[in-house]
Amino acid sequence: MKFSRQLVLICSGSDCKKAGSKRIRKELKHAATEGSLRGHCKFFQTKCMDMCKSAPVVVVNSHFCKKADTKTVMDQIKKA
Repeated sequence: MKFSRQLVLICSGSDCKKAGSKRIRKELKHAATEGSLRGHCKFFQTKCMDMCKSAPVVVVNSHFCKKADTKTVMDQIKKA
């Protein structure tokens, strides 16, 4: 039986913080502690990813979510 976690990288650079990455991180962590996503995601807070014009930036496995919000990131997590 193969089990793998979804890796979610959340940028915490200054532009991403201003655009709401901190709120996205809190909402994703809350959503991952309950329901079907419990134990299937691992969240990492990163330094600036140099994609400031597309802030906030979230990477789910190898997919970049530019100008991300919680809904688009959750959809990408469920896809993968």
